[in-house]
Amino acid sequence: METENTIQHQPLSDLAVTNLNVSFSEIDVLKNISITFQKNKVNCIIGPSGSGKSTLLRSLNRINDDAHKIKTSGTIHFNNENILQKNQDLTELRKNIGMVFQSPCVFPKSISENVTFGIQQHRKLSKAEKATIVEENLKKVSLWSEVHTRLNESGNILSIGQQQRLCLARTLAIQPKIILMDEPTSSLDPLSTRAIENLMVALKETYTVILVTHDISQAKRVSDHVFFICNGELIEEGNKDQFFNIPQKAETKEYLKNEACIC
Repeated sequence: METENTIQHQPLSDLAVTNLNVSFSEIDVLKNISITFQKNKVNCIIGPSGSGKSTLLRSLNRINDDAHKIKTSGTIHFNNENILQKNQDLTELRKNIGMVFQSPCVFPKSISENVTFGIQQHRKLSKAEKATIVEENLKKVSLWSEVHTRLNESGNILSIGQQQRLCLARTLAIQPKIILMDEPTSSLDPLSTRAIENLMVALKETYTVILVTHDISQAKRVSDHVFFICNGELIEEGNKDQFFNIPQKAETKEYLKNEACIC
């Protein structure tokens, strides 16, 4: 008999997870997760610390692969291909499914070189192409007007909020189809946080965004569809209005009310 978590979802996007199990050193972190992400939407994954949110996110482009004693089963289909197959081209996968991390990962290079770093791993660029890519992607993250006179200076001179937008520009430059974001505003001030949130909402016109956040208020502001994970299991999912206004599960109601997990 199929459980609620193993029911096959109708394909609504290019990315779907079916019966995903992940363990580290024999400790189960994700248990039979089945999720279909909504295309050109902001998909929010919420849940308490240690619930498996980041493990799920990092499984979507296999950044978890090098973790100690990791075991993974199930399927993750991207463009009708199971990306968990051993022969998967990880470089190409991570080009299509880009990621922005919790803390800005700025390279010890110029602002310009930070933007083009990822794409140059895939193809050679002329000087003119580099200039165009830098300008276009810094404009996409609303950073161009702030740094266009300092493109040859180190990216490390920027504020934390600017650095996070620079990292997002680097991700956009490789032209992904999906953008993963792992609590990208957790270290930012309120003004920078709102700037990133506004970008998420704007980016869904072109990309599918998958956001892990511990901030329920943020999920209410930016999400289109919400997935609640607790103790490695998918408890409930739904569109934003349904999820926050009429949650179905007692566990969801308790988490939304008190941010406590009774799973």
